[in-house]
Amino acid sequence: MCGIIGFTGSHSAVPVIIEGLKKLEYRGYDSAGIAVVGSKGISMVKASGKIENLCKKIESGEPIEGNTGIGHTRWATHGVPNDINAHPHMSPDGRFAIVHNGIIENFAELRNELVDRGCTFKSDTDTEVIVHLLSLYYEGDFKKAMMKTVARLEGTYAIGAVCSECPNSIFVTKSFNPMILGVGIGENFFASDVTALVSHTRNVIYLEDGELAELTPDEISVYNAAGKRVEKTISRVMWDTEAAEKGGYEHFMLKEIMEQPNALKSAIEPRVKNGIANLSELNLSDEELRSINHIVITACGSAYYAGCAGKYAIEKLTRIPVSVELASELRYDDPIVDEHTLLIVLSQSGETLDTICAMREMKNRGTHVAAIVNVVGSTIAKLADSVIYTYAGPEIAVATTKGYTTQVAVLYLFAVHAALALGKIDEGEARRLTGEILKIPANIQRAFDLNPQIDELAKKYYNNKSLFFIGRNVDYAVAMEGSLKMKEISYIHSEAYAAGELKHGTIALINEGSPVIAVACYRELFDKMMSNIKEVKARGAEVLGVAIEDMKKIFSEADDVILVPKTEPIFAVTSEIVPLQLLAYYVAKENGCDIDKPRNLAKSVTVE
Repeated sequence: MCGIIGFTGSHSAVPVIIEGLKKLEYRGYDSAGIAVVGSKGISMVKASGKIENLCKKIESGEPIEGNTGIGHTRWATHGVPNDINAHPHMSPDGRFAIVHNGIIENFAELRNELVDRGCTFKSDTDTEVIVHLLSLYYEGDFKKAMMKTVARLEGTYAIGAVCSECPNSIFVTKSFNPMILGVGIGENFFASDVTALVSHTRNVIYLEDGELAELTPDEISVYNAAGKRVEKTISRVMWDTEAAEKGGYEHFMLKEIMEQPNALKSAIEPRVKNGIANLSELNLSDEELRSINHIVITACGSAYYAGCAGKYAIEKLTRIPVSVELASELRYDDPIVDEHTLLIVLSQSGETLDTICAMREMKNRGTHVAAIVNVVGSTIAKLADSVIYTYAGPEIAVATTKGYTTQVAVLYLFAVHAALALGKIDEGEARRLTGEILKIPANIQRAFDLNPQIDELAKKYYNNKSLFFIGRNVDYAVAMEGSLKMKEISYIHSEAYAAGELKHGTIALINEGSPVIAVACYRELFDKMMSNIKEVKARGAEVLGVAIEDMKKIFSEADDVILVPKTEPIFAVTSEIVPLQLLAYYVAKENGCDIDKPRNLAKSVTVE
């Protein structure tokens, strides 16, 4: 969940590391720090709060010299956010400094052992045991000390370490956490995310779990768990720094909302062959698809809600039962699955720990795992039997927007592809449905054009302690994602309910002035939704209706209306959600919230 960066080269490490940390701010953090190896040993500076606090401490202190260093933005798990618990952590003798993402699950056992050996701990973190182990095992060979240390660790980690006696070397390793090596000329890098690297190099190496790498200015050497050298492939990042900049928008989130038409084109168009959806990346033959009798979709957060939205289209077209499971629950269940089950895993980052653990459990039970992810070379992409990239480009804002809509679009493509393979639809219908999917980017743009008033609506709805979203069928899935967007960036309590459940308890929460956002786009149940709107209006609710542009009847009941374009009903989610994304954005702006970096949240959740 944190960000790490490291550099070794021929010039000062401090500017490179600070720049990298700023690029990683979006991942979520509560403190930051750097450690640089120079001629006088390791210089370390740490500060709680924003990176600006760290920069001020660096500027007000002694100049930091050195061409090799590491940096970290911490999201607290063990120990409160303060200067002492911030990373990096240094050994008492000043010989080693490390940064660490993840959780060391056996840290208490290791800490007790180290205390018995006479070690004194300064912080409350699990990370500090690592640097003490390094110091304990060091006998003049940095690599051997790292290997012995890593062998003692249980849990999840991405670790970067420097040693005062090896001023031109950084050692890094990983297990269940992202670690990317940047390949330069006369300089090399590591980071937890390519966004910290692309301004310096677009050539990268993806480290595998259990591998150990040594970075020097001139070389990157990678070793397996036995210490034997392994050859690694250098990959090319296909987007540049401009894609990760705001481009004139006030916030990354707004930029990414407005990028959705192009992001959807990138996700959809390469997967249309001769006018028909084609997901050859599935690596499943028609015969293998016909053997599937159960589909499980698993994910966390917005990706889970994307799965909820996609379920309707998949079931309607394929007639295969689909269950959507929270990965944090599925990993601890005893699911009834086998080789006739297809698991579809959704994750923007491809590093979500709960999702990784759930897919490992399901793979062990014989399921074929298909991953829908955005980040190339991510852990989930590597573990899956087949991977479908969304090609959404970098998503910097913590609250996902284009990550969600591209996931839904790929699920739509899968629904058509599978339905044709199963003989549930003929080629003509597959061509028609694919044509409707190809219209999604234009429909999203029309959804923007139909609703220029959303920033003004936000001024009416922002000053509330609680909001309610209601919907039926696929509109309920949209309501859940719209509610999540609202709560995570505006800090307003927001809940989504199936509208048919109002009478079974929820309506007790509705009173005079309660704001209710009623998603009423599913034409077959529009009249039912109108009845639900009347029910909450009768109890004093203020209703913001969301309806298809030709459903004029909505104006007779709703106090305010958001319109979305007419489209194929089973593919309507993507154009329905974008006005709600904008509403959440403008409400958060009215509330003065830190929109791109909402409190307590992180972009990539790599801890349990």
